[in-house]
Amino acid sequence: MADTRTVTPTVPPTRTRGAELALLGGDRAVPKDIAGGDWPIVTTDDERAVLRVLRDQPLNAASPGEPEIGRLEAAWAEHTGTRHCVAVASGTVALHLALRGCGIGPGDEVVVPALTMNATAHAVHAAGGTAVFGDIEPGTYNLDPRSAAEATGPRTAALLPVHLHGLPADMPALHRLATRLGVPIVEDAAQAHGARLEGRRAGALGTAGCFSLHPHKNLPTCGEGGLITTDDDDLHEQLVGLRNFGEHAPAETRSYISHRAAFNARMAPVAAAFTHSQLARFDDYARRREPGIRAFVDRLAQLPGLRVPLIPSGRTHAWHILRLMPQPEALGLGPEHRTGLRAALHRVLRAEGVPVSQYQVAPLPAHPAFRPAGMSEADALDRVAERFPVTAAVVDGSLCLQRRHLDPAAGPLLERYADGFEKVWQHLDLIRQMARSRPAPGWREVLRKG
Repeated sequence: MADTRTVTPTVPPTRTRGAELALLGGDRAVPKDIAGGDWPIVTTDDERAVLRVLRDQPLNAASPGEPEIGRLEAAWAEHTGTRHCVAVASGTVALHLALRGCGIGPGDEVVVPALTMNATAHAVHAAGGTAVFGDIEPGTYNLDPRSAAEATGPRTAALLPVHLHGLPADMPALHRLATRLGVPIVEDAAQAHGARLEGRRAGALGTAGCFSLHPHKNLPTCGEGGLITTDDDDLHEQLVGLRNFGEHAPAETRSYISHRAAFNARMAPVAAAFTHSQLARFDDYARRREPGIRAFVDRLAQLPGLRVPLIPSGRTHAWHILRLMPQPEALGLGPEHRTGLRAALHRVLRAEGVPVSQYQVAPLPAHPAFRPAGMSEADALDRVAERFPVTAAVVDGSLCLQRRHLDPAAGPLLERYADGFEKVWQHLDLIRQMARSRPAPGWREVLRKG
């Protein structure tokens, strides 16, 4: 039954008050001639670093004496405050090797959040284990320690929390759980470069920390790459071998003797040189982007019925992604209108030039690759809805802003995006009408359509 309640939220004054929506023929809040935030920013220093490798060589990480990999590893270990860093081919590979180095194999279960990039669970299965899932916290979107505890059992061999979107998970609570179980914690810090918890950097909060160096990340590379950090000397030695066919680190010449089953997971020296060059500006970029993002989030926080990113005390946010959660009940709608509200806002905001997206479209345990074997699709999806209600609501109802805010000069652009949100909030009667009259598919329907 449709919700017929009416509310009149108090919307703050805006420079766009009374303006007609672009969807209906009005001017865009973000004019088309305003350039989006560029990322990554490639400087002449980055170009010189890459050219140095191309000219001086070697071009392969396994060549004795290759310098670029070691330079990046030493710099990132120092930056995170860890003893060791191992550079690998991608963030997914980093997770896979860290899990293998921690002893994960067939018969082992690893607790993973239900909301994350699918690579997190793929890495568990690639190591021979099985991903089991915990729900997320509604404010941080990170693994809920209570749900993680409920997901554990006699086969639990590791916890794999994700610092989603750049916010560290509740590591103190997860450490208490891991200590009780006697298992390691592998951090998925692929989106959390530079984030802190009580002064300590992401990547130094568990047994191992895993980072992605994709061009869209806060610390980019020119292609693909990954980094693993650890204070464990034995784990570091294992990781060095695992990335190179199970061989020992070469001295003067490679022996080509494999001491354990492994494969080629090396990073390219060109990618390492590019990232090392970027790292010289990393902290400055983070410092410069923070005021613009804070101002944007503060303006959106004034809009009724819109939940902005929560940052618990003692944590800092790396702002890889900004996830925004409209609250149907606060806007005079029922929970059955969650997907309709998200779809209406998506359509109207993009017409205004605000590049929001849905990002993940289904809870990870609902993906066909990670459903229990032998369970029908209907039963599997019912199980996900029952066990992971927060994740299901977030997937169906939230919108994300990606990459445009990473340029440290993006503050003025974010101001325009905030104008777009405020303008749309002046037309909530229309948004409610759209949400009620145009049902949008939820994650169940998306999966059934394949």
